Amino acid sequence: MSAWMQKQQARSTRAAAMTSAANDDAAEHASEQRISMYTEAPPGEVCIEDFERFAIDRLRVLKGIEEAKTKGFKGDQLQEMAVKLAEKHLRGGSQQEMQWKDAVSHFVLRLAYCRTEDLRRWFLQHECELFKSRFRNELPASQVDFMRRHKFDYEAVAGEEYELLKPDLVKVQESLGNFAFANEVKQTSFKDAFFKVPFEQVPDLVATRRVLLRAGWAFVSRHEVASLVVSRFRVGLSHALALTARRWATLIADEEADRLTPLISTLSERYLGPDYGDGHTASSEVVAAAQIPFLAKESFPLCMQSMYQRLHVDAHLKHNGRLQLGLFLKGIGLPLEEAMKFWRAEFGPKSAGEAFDKKYAYGVRYNYAKEGKRTDYTPYSCMKIIQTPVPKGEAFGCPYKTLSPHELTETLRGMRVGPRTVEEAVGKAKGHHYQLACTAVFQGQHNCICESAISHPNQYFTESRKELKAVEGAVTVTAGDPKTPTTAATAKTAGQQPQLTAAPTPMTS
Repeated sequence: MSAWMQKQQARSTRAAAMTSAANDDAAEHASEQRISMYTEAPPGEVCIEDFERFAIDRLRVLKGIEEAKTKGFKGDQLQEMAVKLAEKHLRGGSQQEMQWKDAVSHFVLRLAYCRTEDLRRWFLQHECELFKSRFRNELPASQVDFMRRHKFDYEAVAGEEYELLKPDLVKVQESLGNFAFANEVKQTSFKDAFFKVPFEQVPDLVATRRVLLRAGWAFVSRHEVASLVVSRFRVGLSHALALTARRWATLIADEEADRLTPLISTLSERYLGPDYGDGHTASSEVVAAAQIPFLAKESFPLCMQSMYQRLHVDAHLKHNGRLQLGLFLKGIGLPLEEAMKFWRAEFGPKSAGEAFDKKYAYGVRYNYAKEGKRTDYTPYSCMKIIQTPVPKGEAFGCPYKTLSPHELTETLRGMRVGPRTVEEAVGKAKGHHYQLACTAVFQGQHNCICESAISHPNQYFTESRKELKAVEGAVTVTAGDPKTPTTAATAKTAGQQPQLTAAPTPMTS
């Protein structure tokens, strides 16, 4: 009996060891599925519906990360938000389906965002943020396993070198507030606590003094290895985007001209919020032509304000400008009858009467689905405006992109924003973060914090009207009153009590 029990115990021990190993393999495999370097496109076929749906779901994740950063999310807070967004939008019925969707959506957006430098920069930045958040969400052991599987041949600091550097390594961790880890380093010589890498591979850690530097080497703690992995990921993805751009231009775009090219070409312009079409303004108010000068000053974003000013001064605006401004005005609630009044008045000095009817009336009606294909066109989103090429001397486009830093600074100084806001907006624009620059100006103008980043000119207008009406004395101009009303701010300055006026009577086109 004793021999039999010993034999069974041995079998149980072997079974337990096999189960443990299997669990370790499963955990490692699960980690591999949650994080990918995207070095190879997934095999198999994907239907056109999933092709688009997966891409839009991933776009929601990346734009959500962008919005979180706009709100000031950093570190653990940003990591938590990114992981939640991925779990929400990239989930599948099983782990395998989730992995499939994650890979397909990445490569579809890689196609969509490879075509210009601005698109590549945006995609690279937010994919790296998503990758970093996912990687940091893994346990340290899983992170090290991931690095080994992907041949991150960084030398773990050990032996005599580790003991020699230990006092300085502890000081760095204590300076960062990592006291528990610092004590752990003091008391033990555990494996994989620090990695020795060339300092130029971790510029972010060097800049923030999160590593010990010695003779050109950076000693990176296991808590900071995300920077090592993200650096490799960034280089690989940047190279892959450049290759994809060449293949797209020389091969794929023509081959898929009837099927994928139209979809790919519009994905990067896809706006995921309200379309702000006719009658879709938040307040459902109708705007009159006579209100435009006041509203332009109070609530237009810089792009629309600039076009309106050019139109008013020159009594002329070229086709793209008329289209961009006209659809915006339609979206804020300007009906066709009032639109005709507005454009006729603005073009009057150069194209009055029959000249206006001949040159421009058709285009105004076309925007309102009264001519041509009778398509109900919606206002342009920020992404579409940013990506539209702007010939020199034309007024349309995104000013945060088209103006030089000096020109933008002077322009913003003419708006009701302080020096700090001007500096922040110009800085964002220099970094190619045009929507964040616009958001900064909105916050400076309205002395508020945006709940979400500005991603549409009509969103800017709608949120502006909400903010102004939330302030005591905010007013709505009557349809028949072209005069600039007394706002709370101006009334207060003049020592008057601000007065409210009735909302305009809705007019139909």
